Amino acid sequence: MLTVYSDDHRLHFGQSELVDGKLQPCFEMPSRADTVLARVKSQNLGEIIEPKDFGMEPILRAHNTRYVEFLKGAWARWAAEGHTGDLVSTTFPGRRLLRDGPIPTALMGEVGHYSFDTEAPITAGTWQAVYSSAQVALTAQDHMRQGASTAFALCRPPGHHAGSDFMGGYCFLNNAAIVSQAFLDQGAKRVAILDVDYHHGNGTQDIFYRRNDVLFASIHGDPLVEYPYFLGHANEHGEGAGEGYNHNYPLPHGTGWDGWFAALEDACRKIADYAPDAVVVSLGVDTYKDDPISEFKLDSPDYLKMGERIAALGIPTLFIMEGGYAVEAIGVNAVNVLQGYEGAAR
Repeated sequence: MLTVYSDDHRLHFGQSELVDGKLQPCFEMPSRADTVLARVKSQNLGEIIEPKDFGMEPILRAHNTRYVEFLKGAWARWAAEGHTGDLVSTTFPGRRLLRDGPIPTALMGEVGHYSFDTEAPITAGTWQAVYSSAQVALTAQDHMRQGASTAFALCRPPGHHAGSDFMGGYCFLNNAAIVSQAFLDQGAKRVAILDVDYHHGNGTQDIFYRRNDVLFASIHGDPLVEYPYFLGHANEHGEGAGEGYNHNYPLPHGTGWDGWFAALEDACRKIADYAPDAVVVSLGVDTYKDDPISEFKLDSPDYLKMGERIAALGIPTLFIMEGGYAVEAIGVNAVNVLQGYEGAAR
């Protein structure tokens, strides 16, 4: 299996995450990707290449132009104001605040407009890191366009919490959405996104919620008690043309493999019935039993079985790296999914 990877991910390392009332460096750190890459190499998973540059156009097919321009220029504006620490919003347009009014021109107001939490700090290298992460995903997608049945995009920062015009949850550009749109633009009729990250892919859901050319299925912690809290309930089925093409599987804290696999089985049946031309897997492995910010109980061998079940769909599949914060185990767990898939697909 081809792996696409860029060292540019190291340019982003947020130092300002609020945990238990204290600011600390983000759980989403460069060593995550380094650990996965080391495991890819040690297991001889396959060729590792650097990304090509497909430019801005495929990014703007999934994201609002003004939002992307904000991301590109935010750090320079912040530094010009004399700041050196991470740029993090302190104000958000919450309920009963004017949502459809003019976007603030002050930087702190604008970053609040484009954020839904404080967990996407912008640093000096953030734009280059997230731009390269999107190019990693697009290069893996291009490999499949040329005939490969699978590929692994070792993306960092992750993307599934980012909507068309908002960031949060360590995510700025939605890599899964960008490549799904690329498949469609290149002739695919239908694409399915399977999000196996512990946290609901609220950004991905938002982008495709009113569309029927992308089916979205997400297995995640119950948003009544788990981040991102405000989306991910089982009764969210899509709207308009998208009605019936959004499937959420919220599960309780403590869910182990049996309960989790039952949700995967149902999601896979729905994907099979949809008959997409490609499957995009938002591959988060923060479902692991020792993940520091998650509450499921999957163990490392379970990820082999996860890959095997996805392979049984018999559909070309692109894996996009998302979450997973037990850094020592993230490489084993992510590569187990890929090896399970490859072993079953042979």
